[in-house]
This record gives sequence, C-alpha cells and structure tokens, in this order.
Amino acid sequence: MRASDAERERVADALRDGVAEGRLTMEEFEERLDAAYRARTHRELEPLVRDLPVPTGTVPGRAVERSGWSARIGHQPTSKTGIAVMGGFLRGGNWAVARRFTALALCGGGQLDLREARFEDRDVVIRCFAVMGGVEVVVPMGAEVYVNGVGILGGFDDKGAGEGTPGAPRITITGLALWGGVSVERKEPKAELRRRREERRMERYRRREERRLRHRERHGRRELDGGK
Repeated sequence: MRASDAERERVADALRDGVAEGRLTMEEFEERLDAAYRARTHRELEPLVRDLPVPTGTVPGRAVERSGWSARIGHQPTSKTGIAVMGGFLRGGNWAVARRFTALALCGGGQLDLREARFEDRDVVIRCFAVMGGVEVVVPMGAEVYVNGVGILGGFDDKGAGEGTPGAPRITITGLALWGGVSVERKEPKAELRRRREERRMERYRRREERRLRHRERHGRRELDGGK
C-alpha cells in the first residue's frame, strides 16, 4: 500500500518523540527521518518505528496500545521514605511511589519528582517534614493534587495544587515546614521538554536549509544572467 504524506508525517513525529526521550541517537534520528520522507509504501515506514512506543494508527496495520494513567497505577512501591540529614535525597525517573510516602529534610534538602513515576494506588499521601531544610515536590501536569501542609517560621507552597484529568492519581501533600520550606509545583515531563527543544532545533535547521536554498537559487540566477 502506498504511504500518504500524513502517514509519513506521523512517523516523523514518532521519531522526534523517540530522540527527545533518549530512545534514538541523533544519528539514528536523522537517518530514519530521511528514510521516512523518502518512503513510498507502508512496508518502508513500519521498520522505522518498530522498536519505538508509538500511538495506534501511526503506521496502518500496526496496533500499539496507548499508555495512560491506568498503566501507571497499581505497582509495587520501590520507595516509601526519603531522608536527608545534613545532606540530600532524590527520587525521580521511573520509580514507584508508595500510597503513604514520608519525606524528611533536617538541615538538608530533598526532591520528589513524580512526572515519570508509577503509583502503588490511585490515592497517594506524601508527608513532608522540612526542619531547617527543604523538600521540593514536582507533580505531573494532569495529576489531581491537594496541599494542606503547615509552615511555622517557614513556607508550605501550594502552587502545584489543582484538579486533574480523568483517571489521574490523587496526590495529597501534607506535613510541616519549620524554619524550612516545602514547594509543590507542576512541570512538563522531561521527555516533553526534550521534544520541544528538539522541535526548536529542527525549526532552526529547516530555516537554515531554506536560507541556503534561496542563496543557491540567487547565485544560480546571477551566473545565468552573467552568461547572457
């Protein structure tokens, strides 16, 4: 079956996601992107994304399950506590959050990054205690987040609180900040941030190519005019 321009563009988008997520090197990305735009059939397109997690319909005839919140809930927790005493701790990446998680920062600092995390249960309670220290909690953009901690001679920020999308985990952040601080904020996934950077890089590349082509066209016209 012949491939359409829309199908080639969907494969190109999947490849951009792949390089943004670190699944492809820049060399692999550029090689596959060039092959995608040169492809004439579905058979030529399919191998380019065979080893990538792409949405259903990217290449006709290939069914790939879409991921969602349901795939991130119901996992065995990999961590239940984070403790920093005159030091620091970090929980990030593809870790599994216990339904009851406790974070303690005593004259130190800690970060809980939930953007790519999995969850033991849909309802998660994170208790943060910052004593002359700080705890930073980064929550996913679509999560349902409640913040009800107390700050005494310190701060307990609720900037990241808000409603979530259907099926999203319900994250309650509570605790105490004494001569310290707890911050809660929403951030885009790292993969999305990388994808946007890659889009900006590709846009700069496209503009350079357009300028180069226009320069070659003008140079060619001048040579033709000079030869008359």
